[in-house]
Amino acid sequence: MDDYQARRQGDGSAPAPQQGARDYIRFVALGDSASCGVGDLTPDGWRGWARILADSIATDHYVSFCKLAVPGATVADVRCQQLPQALDHRPVLASLVVGLNDVFRSTWHPEQIRRDLLHCAGELARQGALLITARFHDHSLVLGLPQLLARPVRRRIQVLNEIYDEVHEKYGVLQVDLAADPAIYSRAFWAVDRQHPSELGHRRLARLAGELLVQEGLEFNLPSLTCTGNPPNLRDSARTLVADVAPWIARRVRDLAPWFFREAARRTRGLLPRPTI
Repeated sequence: MDDYQARRQGDGSAPAPQQGARDYIRFVALGDSASCGVGDLTPDGWRGWARILADSIATDHYVSFCKLAVPGATVADVRCQQLPQALDHRPVLASLVVGLNDVFRSTWHPEQIRRDLLHCAGELARQGALLITARFHDHSLVLGLPQLLARPVRRRIQVLNEIYDEVHEKYGVLQVDLAADPAIYSRAFWAVDRQHPSELGHRRLARLAGELLVQEGLEFNLPSLTCTGNPPNLRDSARTLVADVAPWIARRVRDLAPWFFREAARRTRGLLPRPTI
């Protein structure tokens, strides 16, 4: 068994390695477009916060990084398609950050999401992996969604966070609290589509996760916040807004508006006085 993973057995703690010691860290990233790296484009393709974190750890340790996250993935996709591959990798470290795609769809099913997330976390924890998850911010503020769509989105994100809190309590995972980060609503944190982190946003996420790992006892130099890529020009930004962002918001409104109206009607019926005979 790898040295770092062996130290995490027993009482679950991870004493800091001796100065100069190098561990072998198998790291898998499960999730959707954020962990895949969308918003942080390099000549080699999408990089993202998990890759940045893995590269930083690799300056002080031997790292085998396996990025399984794919754009558009839901929690069910992670359980069915990504988890088996992750378990085959036998990770020492695993990130499980997914759920916002579920939030923005009419197929939202919180109890199934809860079962799937607890299953994924449980299987990874049973192999001895240290898990990194997240508590999500109010993404409707980042997107500037109309209130018709923002209200159900906020409620769903709250439910999703409660599920992740349960995962955290049950398995002792490291949890990046995005809502508590003052930089989360900064324009510079987000790519032009406002759906994915910019390079700076990805670096910030990698830094927050890295700080948790250092507190856990893994010694390495934290990821840099200095951006190395070129920001998109005005023409590319405008093309993205017209071709991607506006159609996405329109699809989400069409998808969620019927659900919102049904909820509003149900709540209204509950407030009306009962007819007297």
